[in-house]
Amino acid sequence: MTNLVLTFVLGALIFLDVFFAVRTIFQNISLHTLQYQAAQDQFELNNIQQTEALARDVSDFNNKKPNPELTRILQTAQAQQPTTTKKP
Repeated sequence: MTNLVLTFVLGALIFLDVFFAVRTIFQNISLHTLQYQAAQDQFELNNIQQTEALARDVSDFNNKKPNPELTRILQTAQAQQPTTTKKP
């Protein structure tokens, strides 16, 4: 009887060990995927912020020293600004 109980407990522990190992593997994969997506999003955000800063600098420069060609380019760029949408 004792042998049967110990065998059952050992089997249950082995099952739980395998279950948690597989669960950890899948969570690691999910974590790496999220980290990769976060890095991509951060890169895109940095690019957007740099572009916006450059646009502000150009606009400030154009306000100080007006240039008709630069004004036309800025107006075209403002008209073509994409609306921000959230990725699914």
